[in-house]
Amino acid sequence: MEETQCDIRIKVATSYIDDQSEPDSGRYVFAYTITISNSGDVPAQLISRHWIITDANGKVQEVNGDGVVGEQPFLNPGEEFRYSSGAVLETPVGAMQGLYRMETDAGISFDALIAPFTLAVPGLLH
Repeated sequence: MEETQCDIRIKVATSYIDDQSEPDSGRYVFAYTITISNSGDVPAQLISRHWIITDANGKVQEVNGDGVVGEQPFLNPGEEFRYSSGAVLETPVGAMQGLYRMETDAGISFDALIAPFTLAVPGLLH
């Protein structure tokens, strides 16, 4: 049997949305753009997501759901899918991490891990 390689790579870019944030009310809005690339040699579909969002006070929000932005993108080898979403924190700094549950054509499920990344108001962290 031939060895197949599932290799999903995830890149993240973040930004602070000043005009939607209300720091005096403890509302900090962040946007993030995720690029999911299939660098393996088997097609895979993103089935669900699991996010862990932690603010500077240690408050944790967990988000689970089907797909991303209402889609369950199917990625052939060499393809990528990009989407943008957002998170609201009560503090000017926080972090997100999680995973995407993926499934191959053969019905094999695996997790594509999303490494922790920081959400921060510009100028706060040096």
